[in-house]
Amino acid sequence: MTDTLHPTRGTSTGHVDPRTGTAARDALHRRRRRLRRWAWGIPLWILALLFLLPFAWMISTSLKPDVEAFSVPMQWIPDDFRWANYTEVLFGEGSILPAFGNSVFVALLRVLGELATATLAGYAFAKLHFRGRNVVFIGYLATSLIPAQLLLVPRFVYFQQLGLYDSLWALILPGMFTVLGTFLMRQFFVSQPGEFAEAARLDGANEFQIFWRIYLPNALPMISALAILTFVWSWNDYESPLVFLSSPENFTLPLALTNFTDETGAMAPGIAMAAAVISIIPILVVFLIFQRRFVQAMTESALK
Repeated sequence: MTDTLHPTRGTSTGHVDPRTGTAARDALHRRRRRLRRWAWGIPLWILALLFLLPFAWMISTSLKPDVEAFSVPMQWIPDDFRWANYTEVLFGEGSILPAFGNSVFVALLRVLGELATATLAGYAFAKLHFRGRNVVFIGYLATSLIPAQLLLVPRFVYFQQLGLYDSLWALILPGMFTVLGTFLMRQFFVSQPGEFAEAARLDGANEFQIFWRIYLPNALPMISALAILTFVWSWNDYESPLVFLSSPENFTLPLALTNFTDETGAMAPGIAMAAAVISIIPILVVFLIFQRRFVQAMTESALK
């Protein structure tokens, strides 16, 4: 009698278990999230493959004889892999190893110098209080409005008078100070709470200890992002070495890549592409090492 009058109670057929409904809703949400991931993932994978096509062509061409580099239709996988292209690039008469070492030397010193100057200057503009701080910072930012090409001739004359022309220091010293690096680090330190510094001062810490032990460890993601950007800019820099270097033994890798020509003076595509493949390996290694911190820095910058 009770089950007939109240069909939603007990074990009658009209009873609905709330747990069953919750499980069904969760399963539906999981299916929807999976569909959204596929809806976004497939176009992104297709786009990524399109961006990788030039790199695939570069690797394929580096393993071909020159006569097959521009054959139509294109053959992505060579019938006979020409590994001699890499041997000639590394150990031949025009080896890129000296230029590779010069590029590594320049890039490392520029990265270290940029990180030192940018973090110190960014912290000073963000956390130190001195007269004219904002005016000096705005004036420093205004220098970025001057085109870099406009400064090539004054820099050339200046380095020539200092005796630094045709030396790697003509590339290293200007790369140690950039407006963008100081701006990025200043914006990061501005976003950090000032209570950290106040508590440290109460404990007797000086300004450098506050910077070194409190704020600098928190800035590691942004420092990693800046290191990657500085390394890539230095590694790919072609204009400055072209202007300030004249001796082949001082050439960096971008200049050395222009030396691979055939007997007619035209570019030798197989050898040139082999050298290009070798030249991008350090950039990939640096990015893979700092990838997590780079993504973290970009995400935090976007959220702030």
